Amino acid sequence: MTHDTVRVHRCEEIDRVNPEIHGHFAEHLGRCVYGGIWIGDDDRVPTTDGIREDTVELLSDLGVHQLRWPGGCFADAYHWRDGVGPREERPRRANDFWAQGREEAFVESNAFGTEEFVRFCDLVDAEPFLAANVGSGDPREARDWVEYCNRDDDTTLARERAENGSEDPHDVTYWGVGNENWGCGGKFDPETYANEFRRFAHFMRVAGAEETIACGHIDEDWNRRFLAELTEPDLVDHLSIHRYFGRWDGDCGSATDFDDEQYYRLFAESLKVGRAIDSAAATIDTYASTDDVGIAVDEWGAWHPEADSENGLQQENSVRDAVAAAGVLDDFTHRADLVSMANLAQTVNVLQCVVQTDEEAAWPTPTYRVLDLYSPHVGATAVRTAVDTGAVETDLWDVPLVSVSATADDDGTYVTLSNRSLDEERTVSVAVDGEVEAVTGELLFAEHDPADYSTRENADGFASADLDATTADGDVVLDLPPSSVAGLSVETV
Repeated sequence: MTHDTVRVHRCEEIDRVNPEIHGHFAEHLGRCVYGGIWIGDDDRVPTTDGIREDTVELLSDLGVHQLRWPGGCFADAYHWRDGVGPREERPRRANDFWAQGREEAFVESNAFGTEEFVRFCDLVDAEPFLAANVGSGDPREARDWVEYCNRDDDTTLARERAENGSEDPHDVTYWGVGNENWGCGGKFDPETYANEFRRFAHFMRVAGAEETIACGHIDEDWNRRFLAELTEPDLVDHLSIHRYFGRWDGDCGSATDFDDEQYYRLFAESLKVGRAIDSAAATIDTYASTDDVGIAVDEWGAWHPEADSENGLQQENSVRDAVAAAGVLDDFTHRADLVSMANLAQTVNVLQCVVQTDEEAAWPTPTYRVLDLYSPHVGATAVRTAVDTGAVETDLWDVPLVSVSATADDDGTYVTLSNRSLDEERTVSVAVDGEVEAVTGELLFAEHDPADYSTRENADGFASADLDATTADGDVVLDLPPSSVAGLSVETV
């Protein structure tokens, strides 16, 4: 057993943890929408307006905060008018990118469109985040979508929305101006995208888009050239970056089959998320200010080799993935002054989802349990932490074995900790400014191997257990089993 120390500096505030940082992403891909969220007239499970009630219940309990739709790559091939009006009259289109639905067909029925999406957001109490089509669309189509959703006066598009069942505006705040336009969203160079963004964002703003998200890149040169060409940074509220880890850089094994080296390689890859945020922030501060332009990590998560376009990007979600997610959430909290929103990819049945479904039930994944454990951070003030822990060497960089983040509010201090060690329990002493008056905690995955994943039958076994924390010399002391995550509530005087 080894001993690590953590110092939580309540007086050193970073910024508020925006609820939007705990956001999610739903694309017309695999069984995310068709089968996971919306099943229409299928009566195998209870529904509300065609939306699965079991999925809604789980997501409502978790807290989604904001939800990005309809993509992803799908966004820049999607025309919003295909998905409004009588469902039986909506066109069937080829899905240019993804197999989806129970039959894994590359076909889009458009049964789930704007009204269905906003209804789903209402049911799970999420702010809608719509991604407009830049790659194959035009500014008029995008500004009309904004008007359809947000105008409350007597225009033809507002009337059309009312005829489709929504007299009141949808009040969509967040509007993405394309998606990955350097790749599947049109293969733009950054200068061309900057000019397109300026046109789109201008007309979308005029129509009522309150906040716009520009497509950025993990490539610093792309972001630099985009912002240099844009010349009007006031049109950008958020710059997006996407960072997946698992299949793209180096060998991390599969979701459930990995050796010791591959186990740690995934954590090394996950640390790239924080580094990408820092790089984007430095570039923004060259041309604008991170006080005005937030960073939207609007796609992130583990992506394993077995998840491909032919199977709808399905993969098991293991404890290792969940512990990696804990570290990424810590990095978001450390950068609460930079990160304005984030979207785990994806919500249901796809990639690092928080909910999985079959024909009869829905259940939470280990990553769901981590997001739930981290929920007290939402809306609180991130504070600085100092960690003295061991590390494992990888071919990328050293991986700290204990990851920590902390927030403070009127109720006290909330600390989250994870032990990335594959086989070693670690004793951690946590010092919080002030005299500790009371401490409670929860622990995840103490009885699980890192390759374990949830199924309908075993999902309850991944729920948190009470954490045995004591005080010694004014510090809180706890034991973290290998591949575990803990949440600690500390009251001080």
